[in-house]
Amino acid sequence: LGKVYDHRVVVRLLRYLGPYKRLVALSILTMLVYSAAGVATPWVVHLGIDARLRPKGWFVAVGAGLALALLAVLQALANYAHLNLLARASQRVLYTLRTQMFAHLQRLSLAFIHRHETGRLMSRVQNDVTELQEFLSVLVLGLGDLVSLLGITGAMLAMEWRLGLLVLMSAPLAGLVLWAWQGRAQRAFLRVRRALAFVNANLQENIAGVRVVQALRRERANMEHFDRLNAEHLDANLHASRLAAALLPVVEGLTGLSTALVVGIGGWMTLRGELSVGALVAFVLYSQRFFDPIRNLTMQYTQLQRAMASGYRIFEVLDAQPEVVDPPDAPALPPLRGEVHLEGVRFAYQPGVEVLHGIDLHIRPGEVVALVGSTGAGKSTLVSLLLRLYDPTQGRILVDGYDIRRVRRDSLLSQMAFVPQEPFLFSASVRENIRYHRTYLTDAQVEEAARAVGAHDFILSLPRGYDTVLQERGQDLSVGQRQLIALARALVGDPRILILDEATASVDSATEARIQQALERLLQGRTAIVIAHRLSTVRRAHRIVVLESGRIVEEGTLEALLARGGLFARLYRSYFLGEAVPSPAG
Repeated sequence: LGKVYDHRVVVRLLRYLGPYKRLVALSILTMLVYSAAGVATPWVVHLGIDARLRPKGWFVAVGAGLALALLAVLQALANYAHLNLLARASQRVLYTLRTQMFAHLQRLSLAFIHRHETGRLMSRVQNDVTELQEFLSVLVLGLGDLVSLLGITGAMLAMEWRLGLLVLMSAPLAGLVLWAWQGRAQRAFLRVRRALAFVNANLQENIAGVRVVQALRRERANMEHFDRLNAEHLDANLHASRLAAALLPVVEGLTGLSTALVVGIGGWMTLRGELSVGALVAFVLYSQRFFDPIRNLTMQYTQLQRAMASGYRIFEVLDAQPEVVDPPDAPALPPLRGEVHLEGVRFAYQPGVEVLHGIDLHIRPGEVVALVGSTGAGKSTLVSLLLRLYDPTQGRILVDGYDIRRVRRDSLLSQMAFVPQEPFLFSASVRENIRYHRTYLTDAQVEEAARAVGAHDFILSLPRGYDTVLQERGQDLSVGQRQLIALARALVGDPRILILDEATASVDSATEARIQQALERLLQGRTAIVIAHRLSTVRRAHRIVVLESGRIVEEGTLEALLARGGLFARLYRSYFLGEAVPSPAG
């Protein structure tokens, strides 16, 4: 649950309140007015009753009645204003934090995203930010409860200090009970949160993998496992509910005990003429209200803990620095010709575990280079470095003679295009998906790119054509159709360097033929780097680069590499022609 008070978290959260300090100040002011009116009400009752019992005191009694009506209206207005102002300030802070966290996550390097589970990052943006709403509520409401507690205590002591001390004597007992309850409640609520996390994680996993679940007939086993997790969540909630339900009767019991003492001893004092009737009634009202602020402050203790923990997790993300950044005075790249030069490139995802070992590669402008190698050879890592998703551990990558670490990354990527192995489409229209990163393009340019890759006809056959809104990840389209739209998105900006990560590996032969035909026209004059698992791609490449264990082991044309009879020849027979790889002895 975190610390009860973390000074660094509080200071940083207060900075977010800076732009809305006027709203917060007004919310606190109206909260104080509400609390003061609540404290004043029993006192006015005391004055009204005592005045009415005196001869000719009706005028004061009427005035007290009007004052009570005015206080009731004032309390209602102050409470409305307080809640409204507090909601406006807190929601704007939450809006700012969510926006800032989303923007920051977009800037963070891919390495950070890979080190953290997606569900945990989403929880920080959604649940933890929402939890911080409690911080401002605790700040304002806690101040109001403290003012009410001090006001009630002061009023009782000023009215009759002996009876006031009698009521205060029950406060330590209430504090002890509430402290014991709060410790048990913390553990119970934490158990509920953990149980809910397991339920959500299992639910997400089964929904995401429903095809595998149904194909392997795991429904019954998964249901039994989910039922166990759900039963634990139910049990945790019931336990927490029993604890929450126990608090109110305890507080009401203490309130009743305090009221009984006030009525008994106060009534005896009234009969002896030591306490007026109005004061006795006021004391009864004060004793009934005395425990409300104590109960509220106890509840706010737990809320403050949760807010501190959420604030810590939020600032942990915001404090993370991107690992791939532009130098302060990095220039923008001029229009590229498309020459790529890798010089002694080494890379390690984790310190001491190198996956690329001194890669040297020169790609001429307009050249199509196919990267070939078995799984884990380093092909995708090499592509990630070219896109500057990571920076090399050693060595450098030059584009038209510019070290890509010394120029603005956006000026590099604006002249490159990338199509991943698994096409990712967004829940938006087809037109918006193609124009995704270049919103300034016209509809005509979007349709021209779609025609170039052979996607125009099937797009027109959709219910609303280019305005058809796709389902999540484009699941309402076939794999080939998603790939064609991804190709159109990559090519709509007329890139000088095109990178295809097995872009045709998941499509059928007919779709591949259309893609290859479109690529043959579009690659004219462009540099292309293709991770190839298809024979047609290998045959169209000007040069083939063979990777093994993070090193370039062979390089050349298709004919030259086949004639050499090395690793590529074995891969060619295995992957491209379906022949078995010969044993080393053969």
